[in-house]
Amino acid sequence: MSEYLPLVSFLMTSYNREKYIAEAIESVLESTYTNFELIIVDDSSSDETVNIAKCYAEKDSRIKLYVNEHNLGDYPNRNRAASYSKGEFMLYVDSDDTLYPNTIKRFLKIISPIKNFNFAMYWEHSNETFMLEGNEAIHRHFYGQQFLYMGPGGTIIRRSFFEKIGGYPEKYGPANDMYFNLKACCMSPILLIPFEFIYYRRHDGQEVNNRFSYMYNNYRYMRDALAELSLPFTETQLAWLNKKNKRRFVVHLFNFLKKTRDIKRVKFAISTAEFTLKDALEGVFH
Repeated sequence: MSEYLPLVSFLMTSYNREKYIAEAIESVLESTYTNFELIIVDDSSSDETVNIAKCYAEKDSRIKLYVNEHNLGDYPNRNRAASYSKGEFMLYVDSDDTLYPNTIKRFLKIISPIKNFNFAMYWEHSNETFMLEGNEAIHRHFYGQQFLYMGPGGTIIRRSFFEKIGGYPEKYGPANDMYFNLKACCMSPILLIPFEFIYYRRHDGQEVNNRFSYMYNNYRYMRDALAELSLPFTETQLAWLNKKNKRRFVVHLFNFLKKTRDIKRVKFAISTAEFTLKDALEGVFH
């Protein structure tokens, strides 16, 4: 039997990452699995990011570089990178992170006997790899250990599945991946893998540090997910989760105002979230 060697697409989006992108690219080139393409999509950087990436692309035909004429933003650019992909599987390696050398070989060894694999996620709470049915994963996330908050670098996705469910939403700021993960579990089992795929670098320039944006976008994506997705809950459970989401937003608004005294930004968050007085009362008396 011939060895299973599918094309893997590494997707690297970049914006003003001249400090890190060379290391990120080199980590992909050092992968022990060689049947890959590296799709780099720059979001109109104003520094040397593009020139650095271009030097690598000129030396290795597996690297494809695209430069957006206008800045799209994080998740629209992730979707654009996916649109250029030709691989069977996709893994986002952000331009400030690095790929572990054996990630893909270890991944393929795990999934080669699995039929109809669609979606894998890094799982830090076990030493074993295991599959969860989508409904079971969603129940565990909402009523047990929340784990579906994993970002793109912690997931490996079959490209056809990503396309089938419409890619990432683009209206929830840094929380787009959270809605996507719930949607994916509504449509497929999820494979939980006990090793990290990439080294996730932490620094001040990341969107994950934008707590203000997360505050109102977390409320928005959860409100919409409870209304739009085929979640395995009863009407009573959905009503309870809706009120819980409203209460959490009220608490976060209060804590933010207490800490910053920034009434203008609180009003902006309330307006952007379309959060009404009725919503606030339902949350307070949840």
